[in-house]
Amino acid sequence: MQKRVLSGVQPTGNLHIGNYLGAIRNWVETQADYENFFCVVDLHAITVPHDPKTLASNTRDIAALYIACGIDPKISTIFVQSHVSAHAELTWLLNCITPLNWLERMIQFKEKAVKQGENVGVGLLDYPVLMAADILLYQADLVPVGEDQKQHLELTRDIAGRFNDQFAPVLKVPDPLIRKEGARVMSLTDGTKKMSKSDPSEMSRIHVLDKPDEITKKIKKCKTDAVRELAFDDRDRPEANNLLGLYAIFANKTKEQVQAEAATWRGWGDFKNVLTDAAIAHLEPIQAKYDEVIQESGYLDGVLRDGREKAAETAFKTLKAVKDAMGYLPF
Repeated sequence: MQKRVLSGVQPTGNLHIGNYLGAIRNWVETQADYENFFCVVDLHAITVPHDPKTLASNTRDIAALYIACGIDPKISTIFVQSHVSAHAELTWLLNCITPLNWLERMIQFKEKAVKQGENVGVGLLDYPVLMAADILLYQADLVPVGEDQKQHLELTRDIAGRFNDQFAPVLKVPDPLIRKEGARVMSLTDGTKKMSKSDPSEMSRIHVLDKPDEITKKIKKCKTDAVRELAFDDRDRPEANNLLGLYAIFANKTKEQVQAEAATWRGWGDFKNVLTDAAIAHLEPIQAKYDEVIQESGYLDGVLRDGREKAAETAFKTLKAVKDAMGYLPF
């Protein structure tokens, strides 16, 4: 019996290559090995100020990009988080057994709360409980995580254990599915920082749907160092490591192959041209598939409708078991 995997991406802004190479690409490569639930986590998207005029369209875009990047709706369940109300209901039930100090120690809350100041919402504090509900509803065996989500998954495991101890052994305690080495993509403007949607500079990231001229401009202006020779694995050269790593992925080459090729380049100028061509060529079929998905009338709506039905069947079964264990009156 296949193990079950749950993961998702927020519909906040355009999907960038960090999201794609760090998460979705790995989902695609392993989707046949697991029973997959991939959701667009739009409830998470409102834990920070958002634009209601773009939330729905951004949600559709992320779902379409799942498919364009290679997620097969015939193999994996693709759905929208808010379309399954059990997510919100289980979050409330788990809130009532989760100690406040567990949430206050979350690093991401501390970092984002500082940015929002006095206007920080309760939802930002409660974000990890919603994430726990997402995972536990589907009785996931494995959750793909990077370094920035390990603490949240540990909280999910703690909440599941606490519930099972207090009421009944209803919730499966999930394990992390650690991403393979090299999936961490750094900013184009600072090789020491992870590529992020929240970075105020558009030049810090390449979006999956960026046009060739936009990709060319961003790579041409990306930060490099003063050393002419290009080489991997030098801690003092984060930009070189990041950009060479991106080229290896886009060109489907090993480190050794890239290092050998680097000897033929006349410094950063030559390399940026090669990297630009590789990035454009790699993203072109994804962009073409995205256009096809978006333009095919009714297709995406059908995928999300089927996904919601399948997800809801599993989610509400778990929710019922949770409510029964907590003593709620059935209807």
